[in-house]
Amino acid sequence: MTLTACSKEQTAETAPHNNFDEIYSNISETELKQHIQTLSSDEFGGRLPTTEGETKTVEYLIEHLKEAGFKGGNGDSFLQKVELMQITADADMTLNLGEQSLDYKIDMVAGSKREQAEISLDNSEVVFLGFGVNAPEYEWNDYANVDVKGKTVIVLVNDPGFENPDSGKFQGKTMTYYGRWSYKYEEASRQGAEAIFIVHETAPASYGWSVVANSWSGPQYGLVSKDAGASRVAVEGWISRQAAEALFAEAGLNFEDEKAKALQGPYSKALKVSASVTVKNSIEKSESDNVIATLPGTVRSDEHIIYTAHWDHLGSDATKDGDHIYNGAHDNATGTAALLSMAKAYGSLSPKPERSITMLFVTAEEQGLLGSKYYADNPIIPLNKTVANINLDAMNVLGRTKDVAVIGKGKSELEIYLTKAAEKQNRIITEEDRPEAGYYYRSDHFSFAKQGVPALYAKGGNQAIDDETAAYRKRMNVIVTGCYHQVCDQFRESWDISGILEDTQLLFDVGYMIANTDSWAAWSPSSEFQRK
Repeated sequence: MTLTACSKEQTAETAPHNNFDEIYSNISETELKQHIQTLSSDEFGGRLPTTEGETKTVEYLIEHLKEAGFKGGNGDSFLQKVELMQITADADMTLNLGEQSLDYKIDMVAGSKREQAEISLDNSEVVFLGFGVNAPEYEWNDYANVDVKGKTVIVLVNDPGFENPDSGKFQGKTMTYYGRWSYKYEEASRQGAEAIFIVHETAPASYGWSVVANSWSGPQYGLVSKDAGASRVAVEGWISRQAAEALFAEAGLNFEDEKAKALQGPYSKALKVSASVTVKNSIEKSESDNVIATLPGTVRSDEHIIYTAHWDHLGSDATKDGDHIYNGAHDNATGTAALLSMAKAYGSLSPKPERSITMLFVTAEEQGLLGSKYYADNPIIPLNKTVANINLDAMNVLGRTKDVAVIGKGKSELEIYLTKAAEKQNRIITEEDRPEAGYYYRSDHFSFAKQGVPALYAKGGNQAIDDETAAYRKRMNVIVTGCYHQVCDQFRESWDISGILEDTQLLFDVGYMIANTDSWAAWSPSSEFQRK
C-alpha cells in the first residue's frame, strides 16, 4: 500500500516545539485503572442503555471530557440522541419444532423486531437453507431454488469457507459479513421468510451457547424504523445443535450429512415438519445517547479523526441468584477508559493537532452496533470530512506484547501510520489470530467502514513481551475468555494493564500523525469498502 496525496506529513519528531513525547509518556496506568474500576463498578449497574447506569456513565464521560478541554461535538451539546426501540420478549415461551418442545434459553431463544404485542408462528413449514447466504460475488445463493415466503428457515452459523478453508470458497477461515447472524436475519427478511433460526455451534460462532442465551434474552434494542419492523421476519432466533440434530432425525435426515452438502454449494431442503411459537412482547420506545466531543484543529478544523468506543454493556438480571450485574469491565470499560485518557493527552498537547480530534462514545453496541449505526446514518461531522475512524474495544488486559494485531489486516492505508507508531515501541504488525470469528464486523468501526470511511481496529497481539508475561497471559486468558458477557467480567486488581497503556499510547500516536498531515489514507484495492 502507498499513501496518496502525501504533500506533507508532520510527525511528532518534526513538529516544531511540541510536547508530544512528554504527553505520550504521561499517559498512565493509574489513570486508566481508575477509569476502568469506576465505570465497571456496581454503582454503574452494568451500563445498560436508558437506565440509571446510562445517566451515571454519560455524566462521568462529559465531566472528564470537559476537564480535558474538549467541547461539545454536536453544536454546544455533548450528546446525540439515539431513538431506540426496546422490545422484551416474555420468557414464558416454548418453540414447538417438529415433535420437540424447546425451552427458552435452554435449547432456543426467540424474539421479534416487529412492534406488535404478540406474534404467533403457527405451523410454519420448515426449510433447511444451508448458510442462508445470497452472495452474487461468490456465485452463491442458498435461496435460488426455493420460495421461502411465509416459511421458517433453519440456517448454519458462519459462512461456507470456515470449515472448508482450502476449498477456495468465500475467504476461507476469515469470516465475511455473510457469516454474521445480523446478515442472516436481514437476508431472510429480504426474501420474505416468516421466521429464521440459526443453528448454534461454538467453533463457527466463536462463542458458547451461554453467550447466545444471555445476549438474545431480556431487553432487545433496535433503532426506531418507519415501518414499525414490518419488513423484518416475524420471529428470529437461535436453536442449539442438539435441537437441530433431533429435528433432522425426525425428518429422516442426518444433520452432519446435510451440513456437508451445504458446504459444497448452495443448498436447500424441505424438512416436512412445522414450527410454532408465540412471542409476547413488551414494547417501549426510548432515547439513549451517543457522547461526542471535539478538540478543534488548528489548521484544518473541518477535517476530523474520530475515535470510537462503546460505553454500554448488558445491565443486570434480577432473576439471577447472587451477583446479577454484568459489570462489563473488559468489554468495554477498558476502551472507554482509554479514550478518556487519550482525550486528556490530546487536550494537553502544545501546539494542538492541525486536524480536529473527535471522541465518540457510542451506545447500544451490545445490541448490534446501534449507536454507531445511528451516527453513521445521521453523521454530525460530514462523512466526506471524516478522515479516519480509530476504534477501541475490549482492550488488552494480558500484559505487553511484541506485536499489534490488526483486525481485518490489509484493508486500508491507515496501517502505514500504525506500523510507524508500532516501530517506536519496537513492535511488529500481525494479523488477528482468529479471523474466522468475524471481529471486523462485530465492533463500531464497521458502521464507519460500511459508509466508506477508512476504519482501524487494532490491539495487542499474542506474542508476550517476556516469559513471565506469557505465563500470566496463559492463566488470565482462561478467565477473560470465560467471562465474556458474563457477570464475572469485573475489574481485577490482578490484571496487568501495561498492555492497555501501550496500546493507548500507540493509537494516540496514530491519530496524532494522521491529524498533522494533509494526506487522506485510502482503502486497499482489495477491500470491499470504498468512499461513497
